[in-house]
Amino acid sequence: MKTSDTDILIVPGWSGSGPDHWQSRWEAKLPTARRVEQEDWYKPTRDGWANRIVAAVRAATKPVVIVAHSAGCSAVAHAAEHLKPHEVAGAFLVAPASERAKRAIPGMADDFSAIPQKPLPFRSVLIASATDPYCTPDEARALAEAWGSEFVDAGDSGHINTESGHGPWPDGLLRFAGFMKNLTAI
Repeated sequence: MKTSDTDILIVPGWSGSGPDHWQSRWEAKLPTARRVEQEDWYKPTRDGWANRIVAAVRAATKPVVIVAHSAGCSAVAHAAEHLKPHEVAGAFLVAPASERAKRAIPGMADDFSAIPQKPLPFRSVLIASATDPYCTPDEARALAEAWGSEFVDAGDSGHINTESGHGPWPDGLLRFAGFMKNLTAI
């Protein structure tokens, strides 16, 4: 699939991915990308965030590809429970926040941090770092297995965000292009 043939939904995590974050840069660079805006970026709730994702998917006019980061990955897993088969072509999930993030991220509701453990109804890849403070490698592998996602070890990359030196993240963009190339139209 080509990016021009899809609606790319950017799903940030807690705080909404600032202007230097790779998600914001991709949103500006990819013409069919748009951010799924949340009512409150600092107080994630399961139903609030999931409903916004479901609404964005249903408003799309082309096959949907989701690009999620951190708590946005959890939000996608919560939203997946409400999506119909074939509403999403694929999801590119980066640096998921495990249930341990509830202790580190202020304002995260208990219902949000209880992450679904069911296979996602669309193709997905989960990229995780060995040194992510919000999700251990074992937790990330378990999420990938539960969700039916291809697992990619990003090595010593922190939380794969601006603070860990991943503003532009060219390696991620190359990996995303490979993911897109292997997606089929729904």
